[in-house]
Amino acid sequence: MRIKVGLDIGGSTTKIVGMQDGKIISSAVVKAADPVTSAFGAVGKLINDNSISVNDIEQINITGVGSGFPQAPILGIKTVIVEEFKATGLGGLYLSGLDHAVVVSMGTGTAYLEATKDSVRHIIGSGVGGGTLVGLGLAIAGTSDAVKLSDMATSGDILKCDLTIGDITKNGVTGLPMNVTASNFGKAADDLSREDKMAGVFNLVYQAIGTVAVMASRQCNLKDIVFTGQLTDLKECEQYLLPFEELYGVNMIIPENAVYATALGSCLAEGQEDK
Repeated sequence: MRIKVGLDIGGSTTKIVGMQDGKIISSAVVKAADPVTSAFGAVGKLINDNSISVNDIEQINITGVGSGFPQAPILGIKTVIVEEFKATGLGGLYLSGLDHAVVVSMGTGTAYLEATKDSVRHIIGSGVGGGTLVGLGLAIAGTSDAVKLSDMATSGDILKCDLTIGDITKNGVTGLPMNVTASNFGKAADDLSREDKMAGVFNLVYQAIGTVAVMASRQCNLKDIVFTGQLTDLKECEQYLLPFEELYGVNMIIPENAVYATALGSCLAEGQEDK
């Protein structure tokens, strides 16, 4: 049994994917106080959950902002660094089954990539992402728990927060439905509930990401846009991103296991240097 492992190491969270014969056999998220502890904990969890030994793991490929912290091979296993954008692009293609696409990585901020199986190119980045969502959530609702914020948003009324085209014109705008957002938070008033505000925040974040994704796809002359990262796990992702398909003639793809795309891609990639 020869298993290859991919790790996406963050500041305190590590996503891990194990692959054998080109197929995913295990995936998990492990949180700890620091990158090294979470990385070692993730590998230990994979070994325990799959009843395998250290000798069954052929190689560990690591990526992410915390990939520079382990100073030696993890558990004595050959450990290789993979460039993060390359990992995300390859992971997005694998999960979507595509050979060429714009891959959007929704992390603390958002990165937009043009990916093929041979190359991954960074198109542009944005500071609007998961960090924006939880930061505004903490300011508005006193919590940075994304799931709790999502539940609040579900109870809110977006029409009390955002202006639509129908709110500002009776004649319409050519090619755009009347219910399309004209201004995020453009209708905000003093009596907005925190639930209404959170509905506005989720709409703002996902629409900002979706708008740049469409512009990136046009620059690359591509219609397929693959979304990856932690924000794909929230129900608002489909709610606010999928309407872009009809508006702009693109394919908004949110694949299963999109949270693990970068860890998966690191597993698939050839590493750049050994630990």
